[in-house]
Amino acid sequence: MRPGVVTALVSVSFFTLGAAPGGEPPLPARLTDTGGGTQLITAEAPRADAPSGTVTWWDRRDGQWVRTGSAPARFGAGGLVEGASRRQGTNTTPAGLYDLPFAFGTKAAPGGTRVPYRRVHEDSWWCQDNDSHSYNRWTEPRPSDCRAAESEHLITYATQYAHALVIGFNYQRPVRGRGAGIFLHVNGRGTTAGCVSVPEEAMRRILAWADPARRPHIAIGTAGGATAITRY
Repeated sequence: MRPGVVTALVSVSFFTLGAAPGGEPPLPARLTDTGGGTQLITAEAPRADAPSGTVTWWDRRDGQWVRTGSAPARFGAGGLVEGASRRQGTNTTPAGLYDLPFAFGTKAAPGGTRVPYRRVHEDSWWCQDNDSHSYNRWTEPRPSDCRAAESEHLITYATQYAHALVIGFNYQRPVRGRGAGIFLHVNGRGTTAGCVSVPEEAMRRILAWADPARRPHIAIGTAGGATAITRY
């Protein structure tokens, strides 16, 4: 999804956390599903119309979820909506639980990266053309049935796509019109066009942490309401 520049936001340094405070169960323990693995990223906004929130990455150790790191996050300019009812072009971030198919970047993979990582080249595109057979797919080069005006030329976003993880929203069996190119990526100048973004150093740490053998997923949602993260 083309990174939007809608509202300037103040960036706050990311931080590392230990166990959940007090007697409250850690957030992953309150989710309906965590994807079945032992690593999880949560992206939580305080409410559906909030442009910012928190991304936290978790490890399951000895049967308990433990916070490994956390960073301030930015969401779509249009807020968060239920993934199954999302419409393309609405600048909304899809709430739900998703896998993380692969990573990519205009820069080399951070040291220790284990997830599959694709380097962005001059002919790297993400097709968002609803009429294309390559809808919601990385293409290299851009196929003839995928209009440039309806796609992302990835190298154009050198800052935001310095490092990114593909969020598996509408990815396995794409529904045209629902949305394409939803990533966890580096902050731009403001809110996103539907992605989740974090400071670059946090993104580098997430990539060095994620282990495909531990089946990491990302849960996106709000603190409460119809898009509550605990529903997923």
